[in-house]
Amino acid sequence: MIEYDGLPVLREPILIAAFEGWNDAGESASAAIEYLCEIWDAELLAEFDSEDYYDYQVNRPLVSTNEAGDREVHWPSTKIYTAQIPGAKRDVVLIQGIEPNMRWQQFVREILGLCAELDVRLVTTLGALLTDAPHTRPVPIHGTSSDASLQAEFGVETSTYEGPTGIVGVLQHACATMGIPAVSLWASIPHYVSQPPNPKATLALVQRIEDVVDVSIPIADLIEDARAWEMGVDELASEDEEVAEYVKQLEQTRDAADLPEANGESIARDFERYLRRRGTNT
Repeated sequence: MIEYDGLPVLREPILIAAFEGWNDAGESASAAIEYLCEIWDAELLAEFDSEDYYDYQVNRPLVSTNEAGDREVHWPSTKIYTAQIPGAKRDVVLIQGIEPNMRWQQFVREILGLCAELDVRLVTTLGALLTDAPHTRPVPIHGTSSDASLQAEFGVETSTYEGPTGIVGVLQHACATMGIPAVSLWASIPHYVSQPPNPKATLALVQRIEDVVDVSIPIADLIEDARAWEMGVDELASEDEEVAEYVKQLEQTRDAADLPEANGESIARDFERYLRRRGTNT
């Protein structure tokens, strides 16, 4: 169980969570949480007891040597951070960890208990999945929510997925059951380049988080990493004629499908993001 050594008083906090594993192709979502923790100077609040939720034969602990030359063992876990966003009216709670191997319902109850203790007003979960998206085009971000007001606010839909789910899906369902506003944002990454990292997908998720927290997030480093990643994949694809042709086919399919997406809502979101960045840089 989580043990807190005093809870901070937060301003209408938003919880943002991602979990490595089944929910996180290319580790794109967990990398987004790591980036936000760094850029917002997040402070560690607590972490889950790994004995409760992890099978060490599946998620093995890691051993390393620290700067003093001492050997350390790092256990799989889920950590909880809090942060105050510069220029924002609301604070954030950030959860970063590994999808648990057992006791999922208890795991989710602990997160919901945290939401109640900190008076969380919105839960946002991040994920990433492998699709036939070409690496040369903007990363599609698909959002879902069971809350009609959030659907309208963030331009997301009701989920129609049926089938196996991960801890993100279980958490989203629990939030809906408990009446906690929640939205889930998923990046689609190319299945032919699935190995982490994928900074381009991480960048796309961070940009969508800007809409959630309603404040500009510094992303210059992510943009540079995303460009370098895309150039690297371009080079690899060009060395194989079949892969290059396949990418070209994906581009044509994607471009044809994207034509109807230039609607009023998407244009408005892009313009709002532009205004936030303009206000930050003046």
